[in-house]
Amino acid sequence: MEGIGSFLPFIAIFAVMYFFMIAPQMKRSKQEKKFASELKRGDRIITKSGMHGKVVELNDKDNSCVIETLAGKIKFDRSAISMEMSTKLNAPVTVK
Repeated sequence: MEGIGSFLPFIAIFAVMYFFMIAPQMKRSKQEKKFASELKRGDRIITKSGMHGKVVELNDKDNSCVIETLAGKIKFDRSAISMEMSTKLNAPVTVK
């Protein structure tokens, strides 16, 4: 019985780490994958590097997309598109 009691703090630390660090990261990863898979032509997006543009073409074969910017068309990997900034960009404007 004494052996289990000495491992109890380690088990508690692991449980806290899982619920506060690992589980939210896994949830966020799933949301980002879902966002990238639901992209469609005409969506206004922002990349993680800050490039603004509109999706012109999607390629499922190599998981990339072509984005039209003011400078021209650029090919990006879908994982380079920021979910947070793109959803803020496309959110409806509320007037107070």
